[in-house]
Amino acid sequence: MDYALAIDTIWVLLASALVFFMQAGFAMVEAGFTRAKNAGNIIMKNIIDLSIGSIMFWVIGFGIMFGLDIGGFIGEGSFLSIGSFEHLELSIPKEAFLIFQTVFCATAATIVSGAMAERTKFVAYIICSMAICAIIYPIVGHWIWGGGWLSEMGFHDFAGSTVVHSLGGWAALVGARMIGPRLGKYSKIGKTNAIPGHSVTLGALGVFILWFGWFGFNPGSTLSGMNVDSISHIFVTTNLSAAAGVVSAMFISFLRYKKPDVSMTLNGALGGLVAITAGTDIVSPVGAVAIGTIAGLTIIFGIEFFDKILKIDDPVGAITVHGLCGAVGTIAVGIFAVDKGLLYGGGFDLLVVQSIGTIMVFLWTIIVSTILFKLIDLTIGLRVTAEDEEEGLDIVEHNFEGHDILERRQIEVN
Repeated sequence: MDYALAIDTIWVLLASALVFFMQAGFAMVEAGFTRAKNAGNIIMKNIIDLSIGSIMFWVIGFGIMFGLDIGGFIGEGSFLSIGSFEHLELSIPKEAFLIFQTVFCATAATIVSGAMAERTKFVAYIICSMAICAIIYPIVGHWIWGGGWLSEMGFHDFAGSTVVHSLGGWAALVGARMIGPRLGKYSKIGKTNAIPGHSVTLGALGVFILWFGWFGFNPGSTLSGMNVDSISHIFVTTNLSAAAGVVSAMFISFLRYKKPDVSMTLNGALGGLVAITAGTDIVSPVGAVAIGTIAGLTIIFGIEFFDKILKIDDPVGAITVHGLCGAVGTIAVGIFAVDKGLLYGGGFDLLVVQSIGTIMVFLWTIIVSTILFKLIDLTIGLRVTAEDEEEGLDIVEHNFEGHDILERRQIEVN
């Protein structure tokens, strides 16, 4: 028996299960940070992300992402993921690699849900998820992980700060901008009105689940359970960056708002996790703390920028957490990498490559997502009616009478 193969395979499958469990974290964060009348709709979108993402990535996405390279842009393609994919030189079975990459793809798709929450048609969102999992995500994945042009340049994104998180964040930016803010979010004179979520407890639970799942997301990307030194190092840098993000966001929110803000602090953890994902394997613990601290700062000022300056309504802060923090973390690799980073005598080469890759993924995602959402809007429409939004998407889209709706009707009867 090949014990190395068995250990590597079990490790990757275990990591896949941890990343799978992150879907529960996303669902709890999004449901907790939004209103109770839309909680069922949030849950439906998250389970559809995972389910449709699994099927679409298996049918077409995996082949586009990891097929033989065509011009550095796209993989050769393989319907139903058929083929040996020997060129990948995997040390684990292809099916183990497929399921690991599948849960990553589902993560990218679900990021959009939070930013467009409480006003998006369910059918429109399904089409969006299908396109992301089948085309938008796999092409970027090929550029960076499948032997495409960015990987040839030496671009480093170990576990997906850009491939997964920034891509999802930039798609969320386009969607939230195009669909417009929730009713009552901004006054006629442009004043920002807070729309509190119905359960900070659910939101916090989701953050802890995501933090836990990230120990599969980052260490699992080694694809080898035998590489214990690297796995251990990645566990440490992942945790330190998340912790630094929390502390940073808490202190900055205290300085700005005179009280430590709960939602900002929770998002600080997620920002730190997203930011460290690109360089978790090649930065030191000190570098991880620095990256997490920068991510915490990014959370505070990024959320304020989108909310108060650009007037883009993002109920859960997904654009900042995933888009901005993913970009910041990816670029930071060029500064903090212990081998070729700027602070370690490596010069500007890696920093330039990281910046180019970050910008190109931003442009690709913005352009293609704009086309996608515009087509959806012109055909079936992106947004529910004002009456449906007021009523709540649970009852309108799913005929689901949650506790808040039943309670409201009881009050009306009395």
